[in-house]
Amino acid sequence: LLFLALSLLSFAQCRLPFGVNLAGAEFGHGSKMPGEVNKDYFYPTAADLDYWKSKGLILLRVPFKWERIQHEPFGELTKSEVKVMKEMLKEAEKRDMKVILDLHNYGRCKVGDKAYILGEEQLPVEVLSDFWNKLAGELKGYTKSIYGYGLMNEPHDMLESVPWVKIAQASILEIRKVDTKTPVIVGGNHWSSAYRWKEVSDELKNLYDPSNNLIFEAHIYFDEDGSGVYRRSYDEEKAYEYIGVQRLSPFVDWLKKNNLKGFVGEYGVPTNDERWLTCLDHLLAFMQEQGINGTYWAAGARWNKYILGVQPQNNYTTDMPQIKILTKYKETK
Repeated sequence: LLFLALSLLSFAQCRLPFGVNLAGAEFGHGSKMPGEVNKDYFYPTAADLDYWKSKGLILLRVPFKWERIQHEPFGELTKSEVKVMKEMLKEAEKRDMKVILDLHNYGRCKVGDKAYILGEEQLPVEVLSDFWNKLAGELKGYTKSIYGYGLMNEPHDMLESVPWVKIAQASILEIRKVDTKTPVIVGGNHWSSAYRWKEVSDELKNLYDPSNNLIFEAHIYFDEDGSGVYRRSYDEEKAYEYIGVQRLSPFVDWLKKNNLKGFVGEYGVPTNDERWLTCLDHLLAFMQEQGINGTYWAAGARWNKYILGVQPQNNYTTDMPQIKILTKYKETK
């Protein structure tokens, strides 16, 4: 009993890392799907990892596309894609960095030339659980560098007859058949909205994990519609310095009430007004105090002047303005 108590105390005191999204492997749609790696889409490079390691931001959320690593439902995984993913995980392990493998498909997948919603006849629930069983089986030896399996980025407008909670549950159980240790990260409904979490994602509290190692993922942006597009000015978007704290609070309350672990997979601000950086600062301070870590959206070498981008310029020698805020928060308290 004493050992158990000490273990729980140690877990409670564990400081969780902050980091960034390294986008690129999910780029290129339409005729570029599945496309060719390092031509149509790109995984993080050693130089990317070195830069973020130097900043002390060691948690990397890496989006990737389902159609590229499994070309057809229930099919075998693409060996070349799995190889690239493993190489990235090896490079992360060398640097004591952690990677979240983020299936960036919004609750959908292409079958042939058409995208279907999970739960439709052409894309039954078992398709996703089969995929995760296969990928977890391939990668279970990379426990030192995998922070968690991100089941699905921003599921939204799912079928009423086949809700996201049912799909997530099936995938959790299939992963646990081959990997009982790695955390499973479950995104919320409605684009993983933190602000609307209680009303759109409350049923996720009923998910069962035999390993009791789930992390729930919310997203948050500060523009008026919460999309992260930031079409208008700070004042026109009706922003204020604590808007992030307000929008994250429902998610934090839900986690506390249900004694669950949480993570914020996306947040980001433009640099056209210093007040956006103040919003970001207050959000990260709140997250740090609450023991909830996160990853900024986004870095990645192939962005073309992305408004929220934090990819360093001039061959990794020039930091973007957001970095002065991000590097204040390297781990939770």
